[in-house]
Amino acid sequence: MKPAPPDPHGQPPLRQLPIDDLLGELSSRIDEIVLGRERLRALLDAVISIGSDLELAAILDRIVAAACTLVDARYGALGVLDDSGGLADFRTHGLTAEEIAALGAPPAGRGILGHIIEVPEPLRLEDLSQHPASVGFPPGHPPMRTFLGVPVKVGDKAWGNLYLTDKRGGGMFTDDDEDIIKALAAAAGVAIDNARLYGQLAASQAERERLVVFRDRDRIGRDLHDLVIQRLFATGLQLQSIVHLVGEPVAAERVHAAVDEIDGAISDLRAAIFSLHTDTDQAFSQTVRGLAGVVRHHLGFAPQVEFSGPVDDEVPERVRIEMLAMLREALSNAARHAKARRVTVAIAVEEAALRMRVSDDGVGIPARAPRRGLANLASRTESLGGEFAIFPAEPSGTELRWSIPLDPPE
Repeated sequence: MKPAPPDPHGQPPLRQLPIDDLLGELSSRIDEIVLGRERLRALLDAVISIGSDLELAAILDRIVAAACTLVDARYGALGVLDDSGGLADFRTHGLTAEEIAALGAPPAGRGILGHIIEVPEPLRLEDLSQHPASVGFPPGHPPMRTFLGVPVKVGDKAWGNLYLTDKRGGGMFTDDDEDIIKALAAAAGVAIDNARLYGQLAASQAERERLVVFRDRDRIGRDLHDLVIQRLFATGLQLQSIVHLVGEPVAAERVHAAVDEIDGAISDLRAAIFSLHTDTDQAFSQTVRGLAGVVRHHLGFAPQVEFSGPVDDEVPERVRIEMLAMLREALSNAARHAKARRVTVAIAVEEAALRMRVSDDGVGIPARAPRRGLANLASRTESLGGEFAIFPAEPSGTELRWSIPLDPPE
């Protein structure tokens, strides 16, 4: 009987077997070919999936999920290395939210995980508890036995590791499993590098846009100062120089009032210029101190500023913007009308609210004085779901109080 010709695909020649055995072996090889094609298609789908996103966190989650699917692992994880060789991030797949909560803090990179970090080479184990580096599981950890670990590299540098455990069906991870996860890890490295590059480009573009905005603000501020404020200041000086020529007392009083309004407008413009140059990322307390410095010129002294509680960490942007605008108006009113020798600003975060108090030792608010500015303060406070009140200060002067929830209504 002649031997069978060699298989063009590299398979060993088929032995001359009885027809049933021959058909069985052919069926087995066909199944292997079909399975191999299905796994290759699944790998390509996984590579396309992880490469279709530019958000790093989403890519990491997709990598872990794809790895578990490709090798039929019950649990998977992706550990991201930090600069010291520990784990900066740890993404899991297969664990329930209750199981994750029961485990407490994420792994720090010891035991088998630490071994893969120190020796960035693929590792397959039939029973991970038998490995010399194993340190056991913490309380509440689900049992795990078979293990496959593969490093993920970005360029030539180890960036993280893929960990897969408990192959379904109870068998050990195979050579093919290792090869397919190594291929996935290589594609993952490229996707991660692209996402990091995209993040850097986005940050660079955002910074360029910030610079353009600040240049425009700087130009507007210079125009307001050099053109508007200087002309208003010159007009005020001209009015002051001729007021002694006005014989009618009522007319002279109106000229003085006009000069006061011009001074107030100059103070408001200076505060507006300050707002243009205020960085939205600047600490709230630093911005308040800067605003107090702006009105110092008009008051003749610096307001006393006090803070209590986490004012720089807990105040949302919307509340910050509105409170700064109201503080600017309150300080401007004090500078224009109070004739005070002392102004105090106290800001506190307590009981889920931002509380602000502005007090002075001036002449107080006349009974018939216009209340448009105060009405505006009350309206803005109400829009934030807060409370605004006015009290006479002791022994003289005025005290304004605000209480704004840190989570205001939309």
